[in-house]
Amino acid sequence: MAKASRQSFGEAIVKIAETNHNIVVMDSDLGKSTNTGAFMKKFPERYFEFGIAEQNMIGTAAGIAMGGKIPFITSFACFLVGRYETVRMSVAYSKTNVKLVGTHVGVGIGEDGNSQMGLEDIAIMRPLTDITILQPADDAEAQQAVAWSAEHKGPVYLRLTRQKLEDIHGPDYKFQAGKADILKSVPGATLTIFATGGVVYNALKAVEELEKEGLKANVANIHTLSPLDNEAVVNLSRSSKLVLTIEDHNVIGGLGSAVSEAISDAGLGVKVHRHGVHGFGESGSPEALYDKYNFSQPKLKTLIKSLAV
Repeated sequence: MAKASRQSFGEAIVKIAETNHNIVVMDSDLGKSTNTGAFMKKFPERYFEFGIAEQNMIGTAAGIAMGGKIPFITSFACFLVGRYETVRMSVAYSKTNVKLVGTHVGVGIGEDGNSQMGLEDIAIMRPLTDITILQPADDAEAQQAVAWSAEHKGPVYLRLTRQKLEDIHGPDYKFQAGKADILKSVPGATLTIFATGGVVYNALKAVEELEKEGLKANVANIHTLSPLDNEAVVNLSRSSKLVLTIEDHNVIGGLGSAVSEAISDAGLGVKVHRHGVHGFGESGSPEALYDKYNFSQPKLKTLIKSLAV
């Protein structure tokens, strides 16, 4: 069933907190949007509302983590990551066990427009190499990513959507942090596609349609953006003539940049086409924006077909 990954987070954190009594949740006046309301009602003594004071929330979370608790702190990605200097010092440098949950990422959030869109957050967070960056592609992956984050000893940044995500994985799916989720591995593929988050489903379906026309392409869902699974990236790309990265994020500094670095460091002579957002977003329905920014299934099909070699 299609579900926004922010909703998956809200459901998962309640389940996990029932047995893990060290988990606390913090919010910055956006509990309805970040889906922390159910946690607040069930565990009011472990829920902290900070108002519009993200810096205070981050600093407090670091202190609570040092005291043995596991804080999940939530806000829109652009507001949370926008407090970079506090994240850098209190979470990354100090290696505190804080879980940053940034919702409403990409142009897929729709009508709220650019001021609410997380479009540069991966680029900002990637240099902080002690923070694991996760971006799940559907409900099953999101729920398991939250559970993994609660058990992982160290800071995590979860990048979550406002819009609903169609299911990609079945009931037997097992999330593995740091390992690429290879959806298609095709012998003789001349094109390899790496996608992440909200665009994975559309990319996969576009490829499946083009397979009927003879396309041979590898497709990998990159749910862990840092540390990147460099081995899988290199192995899938090695025999390809072209690599395509797809992300609902600025084309600079995100998945495309990470994949390009991995391929360059390995000395592969493979061209990389990075597909993402150039500049800023705007207001419109999620569907209209995905179509305008070429993330819809038909537009991705056209893009892939134009690049197919």
